[in-house]
Amino acid sequence: MGFPIHRMRRLRRTDQIRKMVRQTTLNLSDLVMPLFVLHGRGIHRPIVPMPGQSHFSVDTIVDECLELESLGIPAILLFGLPEHKDSQGSRAWADDGIVQRAVRAIKEKCKKLIVITDVCLCEYTDHGHCGLITEIAGRRDVDNDATLELLGKIAVSHAKAGADIVSPSDMMDGRVGVIRKSLDEAGYSYVAILSYAAKFASGFYGPFRKAAESPPKFGDRESYQLDYHNADEALREIQLDIEEGADIVMVKPALSYLDIVYRARQRFDVPIACYNVSGEYAMLKAAAQNGWLNERQTATEALIGMKRAGADIIITYFAKDVAEWLRQDEQYHSDCEQSIG
Repeated sequence: MGFPIHRMRRLRRTDQIRKMVRQTTLNLSDLVMPLFVLHGRGIHRPIVPMPGQSHFSVDTIVDECLELESLGIPAILLFGLPEHKDSQGSRAWADDGIVQRAVRAIKEKCKKLIVITDVCLCEYTDHGHCGLITEIAGRRDVDNDATLELLGKIAVSHAKAGADIVSPSDMMDGRVGVIRKSLDEAGYSYVAILSYAAKFASGFYGPFRKAAESPPKFGDRESYQLDYHNADEALREIQLDIEEGADIVMVKPALSYLDIVYRARQRFDVPIACYNVSGEYAMLKAAAQNGWLNERQTATEALIGMKRAGADIIITYFAKDVAEWLRQDEQYHSDCEQSIG
């Protein structure tokens, strides 16, 4: 008579059955690939604390974007490293700034790729903070309101260069409203805003800060990024950004904040993004390189967890890897069909 199989296990019995009843799947259309661009030519330089990632010059980032487009990755998130920094971060909104030049070059060659640009000052200021510095109650801190006008200028300069979506990551109060107003008044009402709405003060940003050359020269960012002990505060921040005009809201980081992603998905009827940040990526890469984890299995598991929590969009350094893995699967199935035929 054979052995009995309980009802919950019957649909797990074979790989084919498991795939047929699978509730959550990972698609390329879910993914955004972050990229770093800097001045120079012919640069494709590995980023040591982020294995598999590189710094690009404008010419090589176009080649990279053409490859990403051919793989089916729909969007990139662009970060710029300027040649010169100052106290205001003035290269952030310059017409010939590194991001502006890269956007124009990418949009000229990559007709289908969605270009999202990071709007912040930390990579451009000589002090490494996300806004202008003032003295408040006897200590140096970021001047929230004085920074807002500059963020609006950055967003407009990116839109003028051809960005499809601007993405403020600074965590200044009121910046989404100012950016929306600045874009609308400059004739870029069609440019969307993907807001880093719930960006926590996290230790998982370490590799990124080295890659972007943006660690603060004094203090920290805990006065403007969110305290990771607080969940309700994150939901209030998301609600405020939506009210100010954010088209998409982001939770950052991802893995330690899936409860925030889930609660945001239940509460708000807008697209929810999450950022699978550099530290999360580097941990899995390092473990895989040491043979401690299966990279494809664990990375896919982590990304599926983000989707299962409710993320519509996942910004991840694994995007290119996922595209390659899916292409390998397609080739395997194609080869099987040909052998059967």
